[in-house]
Amino acid sequence: MTAKNIMIVGVGGQGTLLTSRILGGLAIGMGYDVKLSEVHGMAQRGGSVVTFVRYGDKVAEPIVEEGLADIVIAFERLEAYRYAHYLKKDGALIVNDWRIDPMPVVIGAAEYPDNILEELGKEYRLYSVNATEESRKLGNSRVFNMIVLGVAARHMDFTKEQWYDVIEKTVPPKTVDINKQAFDVGYHLEAR
Repeated sequence: MTAKNIMIVGVGGQGTLLTSRILGGLAIGMGYDVKLSEVHGMAQRGGSVVTFVRYGDKVAEPIVEEGLADIVIAFERLEAYRYAHYLKKDGALIVNDWRIDPMPVVIGAAEYPDNILEELGKEYRLYSVNATEESRKLGNSRVFNMIVLGVAARHMDFTKEQWYDVIEKTVPPKTVDINKQAFDVGYHLEAR
């Protein structure tokens, strides 16, 4: 299998690293060569967190180059905007329709761009969901990342049961049920 390139982007505290570990664990469990890379940009202060997950028969390096990502999973609109150029021509951009103001916006030194999703939709194959709102319906807003992952899973070659298995092995035991529920919501959610 030719290497698959997945990029996961978000803001510190959004579960970007956990999501990459779930995807990486699933690919390892299926017998693929897997490379993971994590970039923490002031993550503890709400800065960007970027992870790359590459898997296939043989993967030489962990970094995904611009224009080569099969899927970009973004947990926030501005992060999708910042990293969409990593997608290949027919790649899928999965976005949580949520806004988190970065520090320059908070202090008034910059403005949050308008119409991000509309602009991205003109150039990329965009799948947008309000996973944060959907996770609140489940009673736990922290599992929005599993909802976004569920949407992204429909663009990968793993079964829902394989995803459930790795979620059970990766998340804290007391959160297994809610994480699986959230994943299931995303897996069946109609993305815009």
